Amino acid sequence: MARIANLIATGRHIPAHRITNEALQARFAALGQAERIAKLAASSGIRQRWYAPDDWATSDLILPAARQALERAGRSPEEVDLIIVGTDSPDYLTPATATVVQAKLGAFRAGTFDIGCACASFPTALAAAAGLLATNPGLRTALVVGAYLMHRLADPEDPLIFLYGDGAGAAVLEPGEEYGFLGSAFRADGRYARHWGIYAGGTAEPASVAAVRAGRTRVRLHERYPPEINQEGWITLVRTLAAQCGFRVQDVAQAIFTQINQCTIREVCETLGLPLTRAHTTMDKWGYTGSACLPMALDDAIEQGLIGPGDLVVMVGSGVGYNMAGVALRLTEHLAPRRQPSVDRS
Repeated sequence: MARIANLIATGRHIPAHRITNEALQARFAALGQAERIAKLAASSGIRQRWYAPDDWATSDLILPAARQALERAGRSPEEVDLIIVGTDSPDYLTPATATVVQAKLGAFRAGTFDIGCACASFPTALAAAAGLLATNPGLRTALVVGAYLMHRLADPEDPLIFLYGDGAGAAVLEPGEEYGFLGSAFRADGRYARHWGIYAGGTAEPASVAAVRAGRTRVRLHERYPPEINQEGWITLVRTLAAQCGFRVQDVAQAIFTQINQCTIREVCETLGLPLTRAHTTMDKWGYTGSACLPMALDDAIEQGLIGPGDLVVMVGSGVGYNMAGVALRLTEHLAPRRQPSVDRS
């Protein structure tokens, strides 16, 4: 029988320090940018975001989410065969954050690697784990994580810090012989690579005093993307997944998109003919959590009873580069029942 990756359990972590829109508006009023914050609030649907402690790295954000997912799956860290971390706010340029997580978690049997395609990292990591589980009999338990600590890499005087919330989401995958992971689809356009990013600190421009002074070691939007990029790309990926995997868009129980703009999600659903109630959103309570937003929203949808065994789920992530990735999976009876809810920060 074919080995098909099944979602066994999910988990998430939202840190404790709440930053409201009102607090940011008051702060940016002194910089003459209160109107910009108000416009971002109106267009995005974000009401607040949560920050990790100042002495935490991205790996520290990951640990509670990973432990929660493993506990729900009934697995110990020693049973994990593979850890994949999707993030564009890693602990270091090198070594991989997944390796740091392995040590902090105590999962010393696990192989590790990072995936860094911005906010498309989690679906890309999920697809990679599903493919490895399908083709490697020696692998049984994979821990896939999306994490985001981008506010730490932003200029505190840049109004776009409004978007960034910290968080992590985790998923445990194991092989089964029934339907589970259905397929993936990808889309990218590197001609937009200079629009939004962190441009000093790598080999193209090593970090220097001049680069730090110029703000080039901070994440920054240099040129806006065409507004239709996400709308067109998300629709294309959902339709591609439906065609490749043999389902109808109307059969999707939940379509979870990158949690950056409620208006875009609404327009995408209208075009796809999908009720807005089947596109779960969390940016209003957690902000834009980038690489972490898809697994966090997935965990929240499961916890709220919006999806369960037998349901078809599509996730589409998009990020700077630009990169886009989509996955489709059907939840199976192997999905662990919830014993305790996550700490609700809303």
